[in-house]
Amino acid sequence: MTSQARASADALPTIAVLVQRGRDAARAVAARCQSDVDLAVRATAWAIYKPANARLLAEMAVEETGLGNVESKIIKNTRKTFGTLRDLMRASTVGEIGRDRGIVKFAKPVGLVAAVCPATNPSATPANKAMMALKGGNAVIIAPSPGAYRTSARTVELIRDALERIGQPPDLVQVLPQPVSKDATAQLVEMSDLAVVTGSQNNVRRAMQSGSVAIGVGAGNVPVIVDSTADLEAATRKIAASKCFDNATSCSSENAVIILDDVYHATLDALRGVGAFICTPDEKQRIADRLWKNGVLDRTLIARDAPVLAAAFALPPEASSRRFFVVEEDEVGGAGSFADEKLSLVLTAYRAADFAHALRITRALLEVRGKGHSVGIHTRDDAHARTLAETVDVVRVLVNQAHTFGNGGGFDNALPFTLSMGGGTWAGNIIGENLNYRHFINVTHLVSTIAEDKPSEAELFAPLSDACGGRDG
Repeated sequence: MTSQARASADALPTIAVLVQRGRDAARAVAARCQSDVDLAVRATAWAIYKPANARLLAEMAVEETGLGNVESKIIKNTRKTFGTLRDLMRASTVGEIGRDRGIVKFAKPVGLVAAVCPATNPSATPANKAMMALKGGNAVIIAPSPGAYRTSARTVELIRDALERIGQPPDLVQVLPQPVSKDATAQLVEMSDLAVVTGSQNNVRRAMQSGSVAIGVGAGNVPVIVDSTADLEAATRKIAASKCFDNATSCSSENAVIILDDVYHATLDALRGVGAFICTPDEKQRIADRLWKNGVLDRTLIARDAPVLAAAFALPPEASSRRFFVVEEDEVGGAGSFADEKLSLVLTAYRAADFAHALRITRALLEVRGKGHSVGIHTRDDAHARTLAETVDVVRVLVNQAHTFGNGGGFDNALPFTLSMGGGTWAGNIIGENLNYRHFINVTHLVSTIAEDKPSEAELFAPLSDACGGRDG
């Protein structure tokens, strides 16, 4: 047995203790009213939203992981938390939560939640999942990425302190002890009533195969269409802001832009105007040679600042002062090509002959990675947006929005705030929507009789008889 395996095995009894503590804490508050539940959620939110804490955790995350940048992570810690809190305070999750046509619905907890969280969002994601779990009356144990343990553990510590100050059991929110390993995380998932997994697709697959109820989310690889009617200034400004946010760590970050032929050069010019460096074919090749190693993204380059990338890619001095890098592609490649998710400040541009061609490119990109997740379009043509939604297999189609800021919920769209986006069966996920509080409750249906609702045979079968040429057809 390796030393890591021994350490992991030693941790397993501790995990069992944590699980029991979580279950005990949940039982201790089982009789709470909605206002008490909501108070715990508010306290959890404030623990990360508080300005000093939001900055502390953002600085810790960047120092520990090297991913993203502090100011963006402060925005994640505050904006996502604030938006999620808004959504949760508008929901009922205790006792009777609705009634319709003789059915009364009662919300109940799912139990002990295992929340597997990524290094890209080591404070915002644990807090987000903890808020949703607590809203359902559950206890939650955070399984952090090993590379972001200190930040996630500090986040949990702040949440536990906040719960204790309002007289609620701190063991409602816990964190796996170090060392966090695949074995330890798997053990937690197996002992939980619900596992909610955000991060690598390997983690998602392991959880889905664990035998526990698991919600995993799909990989991103967002393509965005710019059509002939788009407001190019607004579109490119939004694309740049979204692409550059937290150095493109988000699964909702634009990875490709598909531009219609008649506005192609104007769009590239507009992208230059908002900070893009448009690469030559030679420069594109240098990026490809450096960004992937044997078809796998070089983890030392993802989510890095533009000057770091410019130096790594051996780009000219001008590039180091730009915000992101655009490479032009004629064809959609496979995994490990510019068609793949890049998690970096590299944006691929495709030139489409017409809108139908743009749709084909979009579908081809999603077959490489990201099917089920989301796409975007910048357009003034509602028919184009509708056609995109009707013909592309994704859960979310964002129209004229900065994708990173809208895909996980926005104050100017109606998607629920979250850091975990389900991709439906296209992505191998059991949810086809944004993760939200409804996934953290069970619902009991009290069913009473109603006035009989039984249509006649003619109502149900007459169209079939007509189609088949008569009653005996």
